[in-house]
Amino acid sequence: MFIEIVAAILLGVLAGIVTGLTPGIHINLVALLLLSASGFLLTYTSTIVLCIFIISMATTHTFLDFIPSIFLGVPDAETALAVLPGHRMLLEGKAFEAVKLSTIGCLFAVITSIASAPLFIFILPFIYNLIESFIGWILLGIVIFMVMKEPNWSNRFWAGFVVLCSGILGYIVFDTPAIKDPLFPLLSGLFGVSMLIGSLSEKTVVPKQRITEEVVIGKKDLAKSVSAGLFSGGMTSFLPGLGPAQASIIGSFLVGKLGTCCFLILMGAIGTVNMILSLLTLFTIEKARNGAVLVIQKLAGSLGILDISMLMLGSLVAAGFATFLSMYFARIFSNIIEKVNYQILSSAIILLIVILAFVFSGWLGFLVLFVSTCLGLIPVCLGIGKNHSMGCLLIPVIIYFIS
Repeated sequence: MFIEIVAAILLGVLAGIVTGLTPGIHINLVALLLLSASGFLLTYTSTIVLCIFIISMATTHTFLDFIPSIFLGVPDAETALAVLPGHRMLLEGKAFEAVKLSTIGCLFAVITSIASAPLFIFILPFIYNLIESFIGWILLGIVIFMVMKEPNWSNRFWAGFVVLCSGILGYIVFDTPAIKDPLFPLLSGLFGVSMLIGSLSEKTVVPKQRITEEVVIGKKDLAKSVSAGLFSGGMTSFLPGLGPAQASIIGSFLVGKLGTCCFLILMGAIGTVNMILSLLTLFTIEKARNGAVLVIQKLAGSLGILDISMLMLGSLVAAGFATFLSMYFARIFSNIIEKVNYQILSSAIILLIVILAFVFSGWLGFLVLFVSTCLGLIPVCLGIGKNHSMGCLLIPVIIYFIS
């Protein structure tokens, strides 16, 4: 069994490298493929080994998926908001440091969330039972709060417009069964392609990237960022539809204004905390809040305390590997990106996203990508927060709970 577990962790890390660095290939896709092959695989191994593979892959993915987001501007739901500060640091020659900051957030998130597991096991059922009837209204309050944080009424109007339009788009997309893998074209248009088009219009030139082994971050700022990530990631683990983008804004509001460095640590922490605490959500209230944990639920059913302990140990070991791998690949990307014509690269990435949208979702996926890109250009042109585009996930969930 020990050798099987070690092999599962190593294979999970390798799979996480592929999903983390390859635009369009998500952990949910690999987890679903594993689920479909589980009948065959379970003749050679056990359920817990397959689950350890999934959580190791998912943990590694949360570390590495910041690299394509920061260097290429290709986000997923967990890193969409990190595109903006990460892109700014890329244009300052500090992309390596941006990845390092997100990695610090991920690593500390794994450690603190596992250390806090007994507390979360105790309080999660109580909190969920308390708010279960009000989830839709809580999410609506969060949307209103984000809109009202804009500095003036003109920005608030357009922020509300973007939330509403992206929400309608999300509702239509998720309510159309013919669209397979709807998140990829939807989020790529709202955050990735729209940002890349903005960069093309500005004729962006990527400077030489600085690779440094030191990132100056105070202990107080680190503690503040990780604490905010722990709280915000905890919210995303039991509030459906609440993503890292909204959670990061709430976390920033609670702990005070965060600079770019602290914000990237916060973003790294949120995604990883969400992955770890989603296991505890499954254990305590039997709710799966993301695709990877849903597959674990389908494979294992209910989880016992020994199962949870083994999964968290696998996640911790995978996080150790992922920390070094993240820095290794960030160094490679830093050395390559400065030698590439960014205009050509941006155009090539846009073309790649268009092709992937068509491959994954057909002509409907291409249509979703086009519409979401047009909508994603509104915040770029008007200077409002791109986080409002996450209404594409929040509004459908709000409608589900309130209607």
